Amino acid sequence: MLDCDRTKYRGEYFDSPQTIGYNQTISAPHMHAMCLEILSPLVQEGSKVMDVGSGSGYLTACLARLAGESGKVVGLETVPQLVNDSKENINRDCPEFLTSGRVLIKHANGWLGCPEEAPFDAIHVGAAAASVPTALVEQLREGGTLVIPVGPNGGEQNLVRIDKEMGGNVRKIGRAHV
Repeated sequence: MLDCDRTKYRGEYFDSPQTIGYNQTISAPHMHAMCLEILSPLVQEGSKVMDVGSGSGYLTACLARLAGESGKVVGLETVPQLVNDSKENINRDCPEFLTSGRVLIKHANGWLGCPEEAPFDAIHVGAAAASVPTALVEQLREGGTLVIPVGPNGGEQNLVRIDKEMGGNVRKIGRAHV
């Protein structure tokens, strides 16, 4: 008989953020799904992608699969231990991502981006910001998209999509409450 007592589980199957240590969380599954849905038309074979707040490396690896063998995904993480953890996680299932250079995980301030690897076709941000960091918009390639939760810490946040149009014009599209 199937035991469906929710109190026996730690929460891995619930659609909510989960703790990954060091006072950090991995986003709720529906957030990863929404972001992948928004970015998947842009992340194709050969794309260059940045994942700010790469945490456990889970979404970074998903983006690397979309970018294919000739693509590159740069994961930025502020917590040094999570940089190591994410490399271990990726190495466990997809060691070729790291050895081939398809995935680069760096200890860095994500709000500054990674200008030495720019421009990017797509940028995913996993951590909420009070406002959209200018440096990230500047590092988008024309035709690129940035998705980021925006709002005050502990307050209402919305997933925002920023498209950099040809010619450099920037268009901001609000999304659902996060």
